[in-house]
Order: sequence, then structure tokens, then C-alpha cells
Amino acid sequence: MQRDELRQLVQWAEAEGWNPGLHDANLFWELDPEGYLAMLDDGQLVGGGAIIRHSEDFGFMGLFIVKPSHRGKKLGEQLWFARRDHLLTRLRPGGTIALDGVDPMVPFYAAGGFRASTRHRRFELPSGVLLGPPNRDVVALDEIPMATIVQYDAACFPCERERYLELWINQADAITLAIPNGSQLAGYGVMRPCVTGWKIGPLFADSEAIAKSLVQEFRKQEAAGPIYLDAPNNNPAAIGLCGALGMDEVFGCERMYFGPAPKIDHLRIFGTTTLEVG
Repeated sequence: MQRDELRQLVQWAEAEGWNPGLHDANLFWELDPEGYLAMLDDGQLVGGGAIIRHSEDFGFMGLFIVKPSHRGKKLGEQLWFARRDHLLTRLRPGGTIALDGVDPMVPFYAAGGFRASTRHRRFELPSGVLLGPPNRDVVALDEIPMATIVQYDAACFPCERERYLELWINQADAITLAIPNGSQLAGYGVMRPCVTGWKIGPLFADSEAIAKSLVQEFRKQEAAGPIYLDAPNNNPAAIGLCGALGMDEVFGCERMYFGPAPKIDHLRIFGTTTLEVG
């Protein structure tokens, strides 16, 4: 896939109601320029998807869209298997691939070798809702050394992803916050502007109270527009946080793995980074 084709794919995601980030196309490309496959018909893009190589042992499939005019022709099935198989060649034997599948597609992905792990549930905090008093423990993320962020993040993601984090944290218009714990971290998050409102992701924290403080401060820094959080079902505190803040569930999908499920600290994950590239 070429860069302009990825830009088109993100525009299709907007039309599908996926509410991408305003800068996602550029960020996704810089993350892994080899990480996208396109399907063409007479030279025109009709489908595509991400096949991100995060490390030698972990990849991610997402952003899978076939143009409506070309659906129902089994083109999507061809594209999906081509993506899976090509991503496997980018990983070491025995590597793991993750994806987030909408409910109607889960049986198809299962037939392709993926096993369900947990549910990601999207919650919405409506515009204008202000939460709690100021918290002096919250600081700007740029006050934290990158090495500290990478180390903390690696407990919650299947591999170290320094380049990803440098791109993600420094994207235009993002709000990035942290709560230190001495010379280490107790939690951090990134909130990026989207077509509608904002998305927080990642949101990693040692406890529900720390995650709540971060969400409260995100809202204080940007009161306009709804805020969305993709919370994992296998962290009860994440779901409890969304309930405590009065957030409404608006969407859900299934996290699935091809190969061994990675060993990560689920109880620190209050919001996944993205459903499109991991």
C-alpha cells in the first residue's frame, strides 16, 4: 500500500463511523510503512488493511475495510488471508498476531486460527462533564524520561515500542499526562483529537484511582467534545472506572490472538492504545 492509499483507507474508516484520529494516517504510516496491504481493481483501491510488525514476535492486523461496492464478492476473504499470511512472514516462527474483531466477524477470524481473549468495550464521556477537583500529582508526560515511559509501557504491551511511543506521544494536538511514583511511573495516558471528540489511549495505571485522576485531568484540559476510552473486560477495575465516571458503553469488539496470547499486566490496562494498529 502507498501512503496516499493509506490516507484513503483512513477516510473510509471515517465513513464507516470508526472515528479515527485527525492525524492517524500519517502516524500509522510512520509506524510501519511496510505494514499495509492494498487490494486493487483496475488500478483503483477497493480494500486494504494493516499488518503491523511491532517486533520479531508480535504483529497486529487492523483497519480492515473493503469498499462497499466490492463487498459480497469474497474479495475481503482473499485480502484477509493474504494479510495474515504475509504478516506471518514478517515475524519469527511461533510469533503472535493480534486483532480486534467486531462481533459478526469473530467466527470468520476463529476459522482463520484466531482465539478470543477478552472484550474491548468503548465508553463515552459526554461533552462538558467536569470531574472532581484538581490533582497536583498529575504532570505533563514530557516531564518523564522516555526510557521510564518505555519501561512502564512494556509491562502492558507485548513488546517494547519506543519508536511507536515517540510518534504517538509527540503527535500534533495530543494531550499527554502522567502520575509519577518517585523516579518511576504510577500511570500515564495519551488523548488525541478525533473526527468526533477525543480518544484516550493508551491509559495504563497501577490502580483505578490513578486512572481516574488521569481521566479527570484530561477532561479538565479539554471540556469540549465527547471523550472515548476502549476498556478491556479482563480488567474489572477498568470497567468499574467507566461506571464510576458515568460513561456510556457505545461499542464493543473481541480481542483475538493467532498464536500464544502475550503475557501482559492486564490489571494495569485501563484503555488500549488503538483498535486499528495495536
